[in-house]
Amino acid sequence: MSYAGWILLTASLVGLSCGIIGVLLILRRMAMMADAISHTVLLGIVVAYLVTRELSGVHMLIGAIAAGLLTSVLVQWFHARGVQQEASIGVVFTTLFAIGVVLIATKVGNAHLDVKHTLMGEITFIPWERIELPFIGSIPEAVFILSIVLIVVLVAVLAFYKEWKITSFDPALAASLGLPVVLMHYVFMSLVSVTTVAAFDAVGAIMVVAMLITPAAAAYLWTDRLLAMFALSGGFGVLSAVSGYYVAAWLDTSISGSMAFATGIVFMVSFIASPRHGLASRWFRHRAAGGAAPG
Repeated sequence: MSYAGWILLTASLVGLSCGIIGVLLILRRMAMMADAISHTVLLGIVVAYLVTRELSGVHMLIGAIAAGLLTSVLVQWFHARGVQQEASIGVVFTTLFAIGVVLIATKVGNAHLDVKHTLMGEITFIPWERIELPFIGSIPEAVFILSIVLIVVLVAVLAFYKEWKITSFDPALAASLGLPVVLMHYVFMSLVSVTTVAAFDAVGAIMVVAMLITPAAAAYLWTDRLLAMFALSGGFGVLSAVSGYYVAAWLDTSISGSMAFATGIVFMVSFIASPRHGLASRWFRHRAAGGAAPG
């Protein structure tokens, strides 16, 4: 596969994984948790490096996932004690992210960890960091990791589809039916953390947040069916990745930034043109209703 092909495949895997998880984030009214976790994983990565003094390995993944779960636990803890959820998210994620930035500035030294890399990622380097797999050969490490994450996300969503549906739309009913609402919440936060961490190094925090929230928000405007929403959101994520890459190549600018911008374009088109909730369809329905009223 060509250099551009590996970049497009990597970004498409991010778009698919984040798009699917993002639907549940939107339905659970937890969109800002994506922003929080995508930033606080920095603390887990830095702590893992300080413990092991190695920039790659499973310990980095474990540290980042632990930081994501810590974020979720602290947000829930503050919210349960009377702090508004939005305020809890803001306090926890800014504090933990700031701790990570301070540790980079004071403890990490010359290691290849910096805030710019954290925000924008290094997707252009993806094709050069490879691993050897039996029967497949040499492929970029990020492609392998993101493929595994996508499989895990798909299995988790499909295996517990009914549970996700009822706990997302009506947690009180789910609890009354005996479903483990709290356990499902932390399983979901684990999926968000794993997906975020897998995409973090390749595309940076900005694109992770964009891919987790915007395609799902766009899909929400097109359909009220959950399964269709999953499919649309994943498709919008891939569309944004591919179109964003070519825009970046045309303008000679940041690939991750262009992909994040493309998600915004997809959302704006959906906001205007979606048949049920779009501005254009609302305007036409309003005019039709207004025209029929006098007769």
